[in-house]
Amino acid sequence: MALVDLIMPKLGESIMEATVLKWLKQPGDTVEMDETVLEIATDKVDSEVPSTVAGVLEEILFNVNDVVPIGTVIARIKTDAAETVTHKPEVSTPVKEAASSQPDQVAEVVETIQRPAAAQSQPTNGSTNRFYSPLVLNIAASEGVSMVDLENIPGTGNEGRVTKKDILQFVSERKSGSQQSGGRSQSSQMTVSRTEQKQTESSTGNANQQLTTYTGNVEIIEMDRMRKLIADHMVRSKHTSPHVTSFTEADVTNLVMWRNKVKKDFEKREGTKITFTPLFIEAVVRCIKKFPLINCSLDGNNIIIKKDINIGMATALPSGNLIVPVIKNADQLNLVGLAKQVNGLADAARNGKLKVDDTSGGTFTMTNVGTFGSLMGTPIINQPQVAILAVGAIKKRPVVIESPSGDSIAIRHMMYLSMSYDHRIVDGSLGATFLTAVSKELENFDGEREY
Repeated sequence: MALVDLIMPKLGESIMEATVLKWLKQPGDTVEMDETVLEIATDKVDSEVPSTVAGVLEEILFNVNDVVPIGTVIARIKTDAAETVTHKPEVSTPVKEAASSQPDQVAEVVETIQRPAAAQSQPTNGSTNRFYSPLVLNIAASEGVSMVDLENIPGTGNEGRVTKKDILQFVSERKSGSQQSGGRSQSSQMTVSRTEQKQTESSTGNANQQLTTYTGNVEIIEMDRMRKLIADHMVRSKHTSPHVTSFTEADVTNLVMWRNKVKKDFEKREGTKITFTPLFIEAVVRCIKKFPLINCSLDGNNIIIKKDINIGMATALPSGNLIVPVIKNADQLNLVGLAKQVNGLADAARNGKLKVDDTSGGTFTMTNVGTFGSLMGTPIINQPQVAILAVGAIKKRPVVIESPSGDSIAIRHMMYLSMSYDHRIVDGSLGATFLTAVSKELENFDGEREY
């Protein structure tokens, strides 16, 4: 008999941890190859983790609601194999669907597993080669945390890596005066275990609840898990990026008239509806090619310009929460392809069928605030991107039309556009120029084009 380690799998670009939602198997239960063992959740989508071997579940290492770093052993399965091995499952299917990921064919011998705290017991001198995620580096840069300080932060992540929680705790302690800049030993910094931290947070939370009083006729509703994640991401984005928002308006009369003319034939011929969203995305893609710096991210002091153009589209869920499916390689799709991608991802989001890959890898995001009647908005950047475009409701308005024969007033379909961008990378000139280019692209829409 041998024990096989079940590892928290990699769940997509920039995802460093996942939350355990539900264990479908308990110690002593028999599991088959590819059978779902537990359900997990990230800030993007819920997924299932299948067993990579057949055997008996021997041990569960994390409880429900625990946040687990990617690559961490989460359970052990007893098999008939001759040695202890580690299998890393691939997760690509959402909850409510059958698991289709295949187990790794090559197993590696696992050495003695050390806890992350033990891995960081040795002091660092500023010359180590520890891995830091872009998020951690961004926070360090924005908070003025030097690399020497960063290397001396005890990490609670996989292999002792510094997590977002670790660096934010370091910054908080430093601001409050409890964090020493010099020779405080790491062993003293690690005196509080993760369990004690959870107990402290729990007791603090209970104390805050006891001190909070509400007057009048109120109803208290606890945030669901997704809303908590959204709230955390919004706060982190504002904390990370200095937001600037520019506004413009566009006369989209030609675009509206063309869509009204072709929408019935388009649906009949292509089997999908033509909405405004793929038309907007088409214009955005063309302008990104002209201004590639809009399609980038920041990693410490390095600007990473993305050659792939992957457009995220903010989508409202029936629960009222928000998710951002991503159209991969949007620049390689024609209008029909964009329409099918938009409609397919939107339907999958509303029906809870998005896969992990459907929400990862975005390089620029667009949100249609006009869907709900808003004229304009000031959207929050979807990290680690540097810009997000909001399109407002299309309204008929009397506007002045300039022509060689003189000015006139006409009823036109007008729309406001707004774009928030990261002022660390995108200055007002680039942000306003890009936004104006999108506006002109929409205004110059060819009303006689073929789709």
